[in-house]
Amino acid sequence: MLLATKRFLLLFVALVSAGFVYGQPYLLKFKSVNELQQFMQWSPNRMPLVSCHRGGPAPGYPENAIETFAHSVQYHPSIIECDASLTKDSALVMMHDDRLERTTNGAGYVRDKTAAELKSVLLKDNEGTVTSYHIPTLDEVLQWGKNKVLFTLDVKRGVPYRMIVDAVRRNKAEAYSIVITYSANQAAEVHQLAPDLMISASVRSVADLERLNKMGVPNNRIVAFIGTSAADKSVYDDLHSKGIWCILGTMGNLDNSAKANGDKLYSRLIKEGADILSTDRAIACGNELLQLAKAKD
Repeated sequence: MLLATKRFLLLFVALVSAGFVYGQPYLLKFKSVNELQQFMQWSPNRMPLVSCHRGGPAPGYPENAIETFAHSVQYHPSIIECDASLTKDSALVMMHDDRLERTTNGAGYVRDKTAAELKSVLLKDNEGTVTSYHIPTLDEVLQWGKNKVLFTLDVKRGVPYRMIVDAVRRNKAEAYSIVITYSANQAAEVHQLAPDLMISASVRSVADLERLNKMGVPNNRIVAFIGTSAADKSVYDDLHSKGIWCILGTMGNLDNSAKANGDKLYSRLIKEGADILSTDRAIACGNELLQLAKAKD
């Protein structure tokens, strides 16, 4: 594997020591889906990662834009969480909301627009400033992401999982794509469609994992999303004993707490058992995890 976990940790430390925390892309590269699967088998030496919620928006950088993804990798190795929606003409585009008003200078429902119509729309950042960036298609995003990031692909309402799997296949993106699911039934559907793909599945208890296993989803294809509050140690320990990484969503209360009381909270959450932090404060969280890596050297 191109970036083994130990080497990945040393890379973090070397870059921090050399002063390249900013202005230098941090890239995740996997030659094959097998390498990704091996990387995602948990070990105590794993390198905690930041998941940039909706791509890591910042002033001047809107949600779900390729330019925003590229901005995020300047600060830390990134899992890019992004949202796939369906247009009137059955194209997959990157958009979180059902409607266009909050995140673009357009109006109306995404499902009522063609992909061509959406190409004329400009994206807004989270402060409401219109940028020069356009809504990308899922194909464009997957083509950009090779040898740069891992994607967790959030599938919005009405989007068939088969279309997501087809897009991953079409773009040969199996080695850097994880499909998000919200129920055991959805996870089983994705696994039946694509047994080689990694799946983000909701696992908040041992019983949730057992349900996934009974439906045919094996542990070595699961990345466990444990919710937006830290799990009990017993849950972390059980998942880790089975080789499963845990994603903790810090967007919302935990991010607000870190902002108010200090970013050391992110390191504490990792030490308590989380492996990936899905955050709306990707730069701050990433900086804290870089410092955590440096302290381990």
